[in-house]
Amino acid sequence: MVSSVLCRCVASPPPDAAAAASSSASSQASVDPCGGAVCGGPDHRLRLWSLFQTLDVNRDGGLCVNDLAVGLRRLGLHRTEGELREFSTYRQWKQKILQAGDKDLDGQLDFEEFVHYLQDHEKKLRLVFKSLDKKNDGRIDAQEIMQSLRDLGVKISEQQAEKILKSMDKNGTMTIDWNEWRDYHLLHPVENIPEIILYWKHSTIFDVGENLTVPDEFTVEERQTGMWWRHLVAGGGAGAVSRTCTAPLDRLKVLMQVHASRSNNMCIVGGFTQMVREGGARSLWRGNGINVLKIAPESAIKFMAYEQIKRLIGSDQETLRIHERLVAGSLAGAIAQSSIYPMEVLKTRMALRKTGQYSGMLDCARKILAREGMAAFYKGYVPNMLGIIPYAGIDLAVYETLKNAWLQRYAVNSADPGVFVLLACGTMSSTCGQLASYPLALVRTRMQAQASIEGAPEVTMSSLFRQILRTEGAFGLYRGLAPNFMKVIPAVSISYVVYENLKITLGVQSR
Repeated sequence: MVSSVLCRCVASPPPDAAAAASSSASSQASVDPCGGAVCGGPDHRLRLWSLFQTLDVNRDGGLCVNDLAVGLRRLGLHRTEGELREFSTYRQWKQKILQAGDKDLDGQLDFEEFVHYLQDHEKKLRLVFKSLDKKNDGRIDAQEIMQSLRDLGVKISEQQAEKILKSMDKNGTMTIDWNEWRDYHLLHPVENIPEIILYWKHSTIFDVGENLTVPDEFTVEERQTGMWWRHLVAGGGAGAVSRTCTAPLDRLKVLMQVHASRSNNMCIVGGFTQMVREGGARSLWRGNGINVLKIAPESAIKFMAYEQIKRLIGSDQETLRIHERLVAGSLAGAIAQSSIYPMEVLKTRMALRKTGQYSGMLDCARKILAREGMAAFYKGYVPNMLGIIPYAGIDLAVYETLKNAWLQRYAVNSADPGVFVLLACGTMSSTCGQLASYPLALVRTRMQAQASIEGAPEVTMSSLFRQILRTEGAFGLYRGLAPNFMKVIPAVSISYVVYENLKITLGVQSR
């Protein structure tokens, strides 16, 4: 690996290295056993200069793709030129090295740019090493690798963990110290546990109109660099575009949930025809404004609540275990939903309104408050809260199961699932979550809308369930399910595409 250039004596300098270097010759020898022949002594820049010279094959003072192909082969990092060219031109090189170090955009790294990249990369590697070193003994063993992955919901066997260790273990101890970890990864793309988190973000990326999913985890690097809020902004923008594009299907779902019955069998084509006849093409987007506006406060409150609940849980893990994520995510969702629930009621009323009934959102809110009082803004609150647990739980369980299955079978060199796999997993998990919680969502919508239906009696959640089962059967609890499922695939696809483009606009570093 790179240990012949990156000498062990300064790979992880002790805190008193500077003092030791300025004391005596014997003290200097203990700090610098190689005498500076390889690493240049305690001087970090000289150590990196040695590596730079080894990689700079043509001695032109800059590192290009050809230099890396030959230089890495000399260091024992065997990669074909084709692999390096794909690595350099498409994703990893431009995104991870050039973006981080090539300040003059000349397509190669001079020494200063090389130092900048490696120092930044080494900091990231230290963070990862510390997160894996559960025992804080400076070494990583198979059990710690298994535990770290288990905390993320990724299950591997002891044999698989040992196989990972053997690829980095140079002295046959079946443990990895910092030197071995650094030597192996310093000139490799960082394919590790934080990368799994980055590649498999779920709730931040996909928006299907129901913001009940468990929030995504953010890595230490994302928190420290402030990338987390850019991810949230990109996710919010993607949700706004996605909801707007699928708003006609969402309004049709609400109409079918409230008005469809055995005597009024509303179909998809008939529902769209009825909406256009009553209010024109623009009426297809009724209720979408408030639906988009509530994304920002709901996402912000849920994220802040999730982070606080994580601290209250008191877990010392960098990322929560699956059951801890479910508890923290469900509680955070409940807090967020409680805070913005009046907007949920307004969204339903605006979607059901007739032409000329309200002049806008504020007029709708004023009339509800005047006629029905403050309590009207919390109708359907109980079934909404109860729906969080089955939705979030099943969505998380299905997504983690699909993720594990893919990682076990196909993740050979990278944790990157690719766009198609990510979209498929997100679509399937969201669909299962919605299917489980749909009866509660239907009851919630009917309770929110009850005052807009003339002569409708005051009902409770349990009495409404009984009434639907008695008059319409179990099928009645799934009215509007067809348009709801019809919007899942386009919603997931649109939100993903917009999210990726907004990330570029906001300067979020690609995976």
